Amino acid sequence: MTVQIQFWSYFKDLAGCAQASEDLPAGATIGDLLQRLHARFPKLLAMQNSTLIAVGVEYQSRDYVLKEGEEVSLFPPVQGG
Repeated sequence: MTVQIQFWSYFKDLAGCAQASEDLPAGATIGDLLQRLHARFPKLLAMQNSTLIAVGVEYQSRDYVLKEGEEVSLFPPVQGG
């Protein structure tokens, strides 16, 4: 299955792109996707403990099972002031 990934804020700089796609086996989780993305975009690894993840418009945990064609957004914690 293929999922689309959107990188937001300075994650675009870390990944070197605003979006990507990744082919995963059926039953893959967000955790599985993150392992692949960290290998593909190693600069993202430094943010692994503070990465916010949404599928569609809802936040999801790393054990969420992905489905064909879903869009996953990765972004840093929101800061205000």
